[in-house]
Formats: sequence, structure tokens, C-alpha cells
Amino acid sequence: MSDRVWFITGASTGFGREMAQVALERGAKVVATARKPEALADLAAEFPDAARAVRLDVTNPAEVRAALQEAVDAFGRIDVLVNNAGYGTIGALEEFSDEQVRRQFETNFFGALDVIRAAMPQLRAQGGGHVVNVTSIGGFVGFPGSGLYCASKFALEAATEALAAEAKHLGIKATIVAPGAFRTKFNGSALTVAEHRTAEYDAVVNPFLKWLEENDGKQAGDPRRAAEAIYAMTLVEDPPLRLFLGADSLGVAEQKLAQVRGDIDTWREVGVNTAFPDAQVTGIGG
Repeated sequence: MSDRVWFITGASTGFGREMAQVALERGAKVVATARKPEALADLAAEFPDAARAVRLDVTNPAEVRAALQEAVDAFGRIDVLVNNAGYGTIGALEEFSDEQVRRQFETNFFGALDVIRAAMPQLRAQGGGHVVNVTSIGGFVGFPGSGLYCASKFALEAATEALAAEAKHLGIKATIVAPGAFRTKFNGSALTVAEHRTAEYDAVVNPFLKWLEENDGKQAGDPRRAAEAIYAMTLVEDPPLRLFLGADSLGVAEQKLAQVRGDIDTWREVGVNTAFPDAQVTGIGG
């Protein structure tokens, strides 16, 4: 399986760059995409027969389709499709401008969804593939001061859950990768602050922003080791729907699950008693 073809968005830095490097070192073919493909020139030069550096702004539908076609033209198929392109935003929900809200979703959610939709005919035609969507622990837990970013990642997680069930019979797998804090550019140049800061939210937003700034470059997570974990996960016959990366991510996920279980247990009777007295309860969607 070392000769599989990977298609990776947002591959110029961070997780995307490390995934491309790991896959190439293990003998895979890689189409690494970025808004500035010249940032990938060294990778293409190091692996001239196996790597392609392709321009892709995931918010541009024409570029999405052109990049996917270039991958198929070059290597004949796409085995692992990685949606990694995205960026973070910090601020209370009220503080973001309309443009910031829409841009966040255009990149983190609609861009990834467009890549998936455009790639699906190829994956179906070849009889399988693996869609790997890089979200965040913020796609599983909503953090105060990062609600807009979390919302965009929550949306991608929901779409991935549905995709995994919809496409399973076609031999197509889907996995959510939810990292915690890793030493990428997320805390630095890739971070956008809300346009309309409001003093009433300073007590909530400022500590989180300060934490991000002070921990930039000091995060426990190693992007290289994350890439190796993701690569290994794509080799198994039955990959997980969710892969939490980092002890911090796992810890927060476990806290969220405990909270949800507590709400279910405490409010179970209230929820159950909302049905018509003679109703027959059936499962959703089945």
C-alpha cells in the first residue's frame, strides 16, 4: 500500500506539510496543494517522480476541480483525500464582522465540503478511498472565545459522520482527526482576531488569546508524530471515525462525554415524556 496516492489541502505548513513528507518518505505519491505552491517547491524537487505541488484556494470551486483533475491525470487515482486547509479565529461570537463569519466557513467548512463533493465521483469510480478531515478538539467541544472557529469545525465533523455512513457501502472510508495543541502556525500567523472587540467580553476572550500567544511554539504536540499517526491510521482495514491526537485533546473529549452523559441522565425523564401517549418510538433515520 506504499504506492497509494494522497491529495492534501493546506500542505505548505503544519500538519499538511508533515503529512506530505511522511507519505512521500514511505513511497506514496502526493499531490500537495496550497494557495502558494512555490512554498512546496523543495518537496517537489526532493521527490520529483512522486510529488506534485499544485495551487489550490479551497474557496475557489474552479481551482478545486482543476487540482483534483491534475492529481488524477498525474497518478490515475486518489486513495487518501486529506482536507487540512483552514485557519483559526479568536473572539466572542458577537464581535465578528459578517465578512469574517462567512470567510471562516468558506475556508474551514464549505471549502472542505467542495473538495469532498468534487472528489466523490472519482472515489466511487475507482471503488474506494479514504477521506481524512482534519478538524480540532474545537470541532468536538465549543470553547468560549473561539465559538466561530469551533462552529466551522463542528459542521465539518457532522458532514464527516454522515459521509462515513453514506459511502461505506461504496468502499469509501471517512475519518475525523481532532488534534489538540500542536506546534503549527495556528497560534501565530494563521490566527485571526475578531474585528469588533467589545470590552464586555475581555474577561472571557483575553485570557484565551493570551494563552495562545504565550504558548505559541511551546505546545506539547509534535506535528511530525501526528502525521505519522495519521499515516498509520490510513493503513488499517477498519479506521476510526474519530482520531483524537494529543493527551489534551483526549482529556477534553472525555470531559465533554461525561458532561453529555450527565445531562442525559439528569433530564432523561423530561425528554422521554414529550411523546404522544400512544406513540411508537422508532430510531431516527431507520
